[in-house]
Amino acid sequence: MTETMLLDPVQVLVASDQPLQVGSAALFEDDRLIALGDEARARARERGVSGNDRGQQLLAPCLVDPHSSLPHPFTGSGETLETLINAAGRAGYGQLALLPNGESERDSPDRLKGFQPKDCDLKVHLWGSFSHRGEGERLSSHADLLQAGAIGLSAGEQMPSANLIDRALMLGEMAGAPVLIAPHDSSLRGDGMIREGVETLRAGWPADPTISETLPMGQLLELQRRHGKRKLVLMNLSTADGVEMLSHTPSPALATVSWWHLVQDRSKQTAETTQWFVTPSIGGEADRNALIDGLREGTINAVAVHGMPLDDEECLLPPDQRPKGLSGHHLVLPTLWKHLVIDLGWSVNQLWQALSFGPARLLGQDEERLRIGSNRWLLFDPEQTWDHTRDAPYAPKAANQPWIGIPIRGQVVSCGLKIPTNQAD
Repeated sequence: MTETMLLDPVQVLVASDQPLQVGSAALFEDDRLIALGDEARARARERGVSGNDRGQQLLAPCLVDPHSSLPHPFTGSGETLETLINAAGRAGYGQLALLPNGESERDSPDRLKGFQPKDCDLKVHLWGSFSHRGEGERLSSHADLLQAGAIGLSAGEQMPSANLIDRALMLGEMAGAPVLIAPHDSSLRGDGMIREGVETLRAGWPADPTISETLPMGQLLELQRRHGKRKLVLMNLSTADGVEMLSHTPSPALATVSWWHLVQDRSKQTAETTQWFVTPSIGGEADRNALIDGLREGTINAVAVHGMPLDDEECLLPPDQRPKGLSGHHLVLPTLWKHLVIDLGWSVNQLWQALSFGPARLLGQDEERLRIGSNRWLLFDPEQTWDHTRDAPYAPKAANQPWIGIPIRGQVVSCGLKIPTNQAD
């Protein structure tokens, strides 16, 4: 049986090159968009379909996550590929790119198979490993990985030696594919858990010096200058100094930022939130503001979820032994809508540039957009309040989600993507 639905009025964002339409209309047939604006109203009248008032809601293209981790995609009691796809898809994400580090390092073509479920509209991209076994000592077969379908190459959280990166860029097997490298030196970070600052000293946490980002970043920017035809992407910029360096380099690389670094800083890091230590470390308010400014100005190109799901046992470990990271695709849009659109006055177009259009271009993919006949859309209600619990239908299975038990305002209330599941609604 065909189900037809008219949203009238509703706010509509079609694509990056079109302005937000307020008071528009959208007609759907079995989750596929079949008309917009006055044409939608006319066709609805012909069919005798009444409109649903969704004037405060936003119909927009799907979101894109340029990098997240999934250590155990097919096994384990925590987050798996199936549960992640369910959670991310229902949060409006139409594309998801997974870092190569997991149960087996994705450093060969045979390890890129089996990640795209059948009859699933959410596109799962895979980063191929930059080095053999992810050890940072010798290069993997870049050409073979890309030919087998890798979206690009990544070294994960730790930057390989500049010599190895230089050799890879000189060989150029990646051609125009992105090479995702974190400007992060773990030897300089040491035991640091929060970026250095007065608040860090007062709290007694081990400090992570700013140079753990800026020194390796200087090397990466020089490598980008030397190899201008390559697409080097700096993963998870986290400091004001890093943004300054990137904005003033004559041959700028692309860059991403984790959503968490846009909403948190060390002034909010209390004893009760020690489970949210991440890599790279959270900095101060000046760092957070610089990252927001860099994103708005285009110095930073994309917001990443950079999910790192942990299970319940891992979350019971002491903070200095627990793997660093957090999860929560379903929290990103509501949180950034509050911080960027409501608090700072960003436009809807600016937010979608950060969460959808920019990430797609960074991955070398076509931008998401609303197309007639397509089901690649999301409907977001910024006024909807919902209870954030782990046992909600399609909630992520990761134990390290922030704000459990706290009501969240703003929710993707519908998404046209077909997401296979064996879970009950």
